[in-house]
Amino acid sequence: MKYLRYLLYIILVPVVVFLFILIYGTLSDYKPEEQILVHENPEAPVLTDSSFNIMIWNIGYCGLSQEMDFFYDGGKGVRPDKITSEANLAGVINYVKSLDSMDFYLFQEVDVRSKRSYRINQMLTIEEAISPENVSFGTNYKVFFNPVPPRAPLGKLFSGLGSFSKSQARTSTRHTFPGNYGWPMGVFMLDRCFLVDRYPLSGEKELLVINTHNSAYDDGTLRKGQMDYLHTFLLEEYEKGNYIIVGGDWNQTPAGFVPDYRNDKFDTVQISYIEKDYLSVEWTWLYDPAVPTNRRLDIPYVSGVTRTTVIDYYLLSPNLEPLGIQGVNLDFVYSDHQPVLASFKLR
Repeated sequence: MKYLRYLLYIILVPVVVFLFILIYGTLSDYKPEEQILVHENPEAPVLTDSSFNIMIWNIGYCGLSQEMDFFYDGGKGVRPDKITSEANLAGVINYVKSLDSMDFYLFQEVDVRSKRSYRINQMLTIEEAISPENVSFGTNYKVFFNPVPPRAPLGKLFSGLGSFSKSQARTSTRHTFPGNYGWPMGVFMLDRCFLVDRYPLSGEKELLVINTHNSAYDDGTLRKGQMDYLHTFLLEEYEKGNYIIVGGDWNQTPAGFVPDYRNDKFDTVQISYIEKDYLSVEWTWLYDPAVPTNRRLDIPYVSGVTRTTVIDYYLLSPNLEPLGIQGVNLDFVYSDHQPVLASFKLR
C-alpha cells in the first residue's frame, strides 16, 4: 500500500502541475484588442527628407545563432547558455551601431523579459545603443509559462516587435492579426500583430512604416487570414494618399522568387509563397535574391548544407520608389535571420 501511494504521487503531481499551468494560462491569456495605441505625439514635426534608409532584422531573441538547432524545427536545442545569449546580443548591437545612416530600424523577436534570453531587456539595450527619437514596441508573445518542451520548458515569455527611428512618429499603433491556434495550444502561442508608425508629411499626408511578423508553423490558414487583413488595411491607407512601406519577417517567400545564392542551399520544404496577384503590379516587393535571410534550424548552420530561404523583405506602395536593397550575409552568426537594408524615396 505504501508503494502504491508513492506511485500515485508520482503520477498525480505532474498532472496537477500541468492542470494548474493550463488553467492559470487560460485565465491570464493575453488577448489584445484589435488596435492598441502604443503612443502618440501630435506635435511630431513634418519629415523634410524625401529619401530614407531602413533596416529589418529578426534577431531571434539572440538565442538562435549559427551553432544552434531548435526543437520546433526538428532539432533538439531550446536556448543557448547565458554567455552565448549575451554575446549574440552584443554582436547585434555592434552591427546596428555600424549603420550610422539608417532612418528606421525594424526588429522582430525582441525579448523584454523572457526566460529563454535570461530576462535581459533587449528592447532597452537596443534603444540605449541607437539613441532614437522614436521607440515603439508591439507585444506579440506574452505567456506566463510555456511548458514545452517538457524536458526544458521555455517558461515565461514576453517578446514582440521593436521599431526605432531618428524621427518622431505622430502615432504608433499595434494592429492585431486575426485568428490564432485553438485551445489549449493558442494559450501558449504568439498573438501575431503588425506595428504601424505614422510620420507626418507635407500636405496632410503620412509615411507609414510598418513592422510585421506573420505566422509560422501553421498549415497556411493563419497566414492567409493575416494577409487578407493586411491587404484591406494597405489599400485603405493608400487610397487616403499615404505612403507605405512594410518590412519584417513574412514567413513566406515572395511570389515567383528564384534564388541567386552563391553557396547556400534553397529550402523548398513546406515552402509558402505570397500570392502573385496579392496587390497590383504597381506595388513593389523589394528583396535581395542573392542572400538568404533565414535558415532552417534542424541542424547548426553549415554553408552549402543548411537549407535557407528569403522570408524577410519589404513591400512598397506605388508612391514610393525603391533606390536599393541589400541582404547582409553574416553567416547567421547571431540569429537564424539576417538583416536586410533598403533605401527608398517619395515619388
